[in-house]
Amino acid sequence: MKNNSSLIGAGLLTAIASSLCCITPVLALISGTTGMASSFSWLEPLRPYLIGFTVLVLAFAWYQKLKPKLEITCQCEDEQTSFLQTKTFLGIVTVFAIVMTLFPYYSTAFYPEHKDVKTTLKKENILLIEVDIEGMTCTSCEEHITHSIYELNGISDAKTSYENGKAFVSYDSSLVSLERIKQAINNTGYSVKNIIKK
Repeated sequence: MKNNSSLIGAGLLTAIASSLCCITPVLALISGTTGMASSFSWLEPLRPYLIGFTVLVLAFAWYQKLKPKLEITCQCEDEQTSFLQTKTFLGIVTVFAIVMTLFPYYSTAFYPEHKDVKTTLKKENILLIEVDIEGMTCTSCEEHITHSIYELNGISDAKTSYENGKAFVSYDSSLVSLERIKQAINNTGYSVKNIIKK
């Protein structure tokens, strides 16, 4: 029985680790410590292996739990199983592992909508830049950077792509500087590598 608890614990830890790189930006937004957003981006290449390990460990734990037990007649008293040894607990851990593993696909729900400020900006001052950013690994990283850019006064539009490692930003140069945009991105924990004016 202790062996099964170890399996459940290992499955739980690998499920959390598989999405840690995507959970950290959301936690950083909630806690207000935006600089720690990219702290676990190094885990992204390991994500498929962690997910595979989670599935294998939990599948084996379910096999151990559901396999027919050999009945041994014994005169000893029945031992009371703890909650941690029940199918209910294993079910809760399995659902939690699924929720954690799928986190990157619904992480954008944690970020607020961006308000439309285009009407207050002067068209003649609008500039477009392409920013090369290092360290993004998922949509949660994209949303974290986009949210930080929109926090600045004078942003007309911002779109970020982790797949391309870029952000496209339209801004009113009379209200916000290029340096301020760069600083806002770097403050998230990701690194601006290059800025191209369009």
